[in-house]
Amino acid sequence: MIPEKLMEVLKHDGVVAIATLGQDGPHMVNTWNSYIRITDDERILIPVGYMHRTEANIAFNNQVLITLGSSKVAGNMGPGTGFLIKGAACIESSGADFDIIKSKFAWARAVMAVTANSIEQTL
Repeated sequence: MIPEKLMEVLKHDGVVAIATLGQDGPHMVNTWNSYIRITDDERILIPVGYMHRTEANIAFNNQVLITLGSSKVAGNMGPGTGFLIKGAACIESSGADFDIIKSKFAWARAVMAVTANSIEQTL
């Protein structure tokens, strides 16, 4: 389900936007393409440093929207491509997923594990 072009995007610098919805309304945070890891079962792992409001929102409503892209990867209409990922997220502070992230990012206090429901190339 994870498109090869998305895997290529993750090899390049770029900003990732993560949108959640909580009791106080929508909220967005950013991270970097290079921080994302994909598991063998195609879950998306994102290190969590602060993201306290994001964590509270996921506890309230686990649905997330994630956008990411790179100007370095050819898209459908020329240079640059982007993706919209819709999925369900959870925040984990222990276990195998956390260990993967903590070994790469010592500053991570948790991991956001996302199971994608859909991945759409937008550019």
